[in-house]
Amino acid sequence: MRKKIVAGNWKMNKTYSEAVPLLYEIKDLLFKSKKAESVIKIIAPPSLYIHDFYETTKGLKNLFVGAQNCSYEESGAYTGEVSATMLKSVGAAYIIIGHSERRSYFKETAEELKKKTEITLKHGLTPIFCIGETMEKRQANEHFKIVEAQITDSLFHLSPADFQKIVLAYEPVWAIGTGLTATTAQAQEMHHHIRSLVEKKYGNAVSSEISILYGGSCNEKNAAELFACPDVDGGLIGGAALKAKEFIEIIHSFPA
Repeated sequence: MRKKIVAGNWKMNKTYSEAVPLLYEIKDLLFKSKKAESVIKIIAPPSLYIHDFYETTKGLKNLFVGAQNCSYEESGAYTGEVSATMLKSVGAAYIIIGHSERRSYFKETAEELKKKTEITLKHGLTPIFCIGETMEKRQANEHFKIVEAQITDSLFHLSPADFQKIVLAYEPVWAIGTGLTATTAQAQEMHHHIRSLVEKKYGNAVSSEISILYGGSCNEKNAAELFACPDVDGGLIGGAALKAKEFIEIIHSFPA
């Protein structure tokens, strides 16, 4: 059975004095919510805060702390980098890999993302692997081809057993932070395409179990409609994850 997942990507937001009260507000709301217990909830704050967030949220059912990125190296003379083992040692259980902002601003390549995925899996963490197209590629009707290449080049070398451990996140680049959102038809069409690619490579047993999240201005107003799509298993949430009540409303948006 596919997992229902809502992951909050805090990006480079909130000072420590701002982050802690927000976390406690989210924690208190989750503590009171029976409806949220069955949903896998992930909070990915700036890496400086991971250990404190992990310690603070211990005991809350299905709540995990994640990281927004990691190095593809184990360790060594890589000033400023943070390794998967370091992140795991402070409580991270998930790592976001290949977010469009990392691909765009930091020019991360398919080969680098392949290595990051491998090292994340090697150390028992779960990758949330991001894929998606720009508006230019969608308008050129190349969106399916782009997404297929991103998956094929960085993930399809994995064994079925390792691939099953991954969470995929479709994030149309044109909808991130713009206020634009893919229509439910567009989201479902791409999620179905992604699941079909996985089925073709690994078979139905794998494709039917892997969770595929939607990320791209998903909020408390559109989450229920998106999550009702048969191939959408939750959301990778940006701005709305920084507002406690909105984040909880999104978690509550799965159909009964």
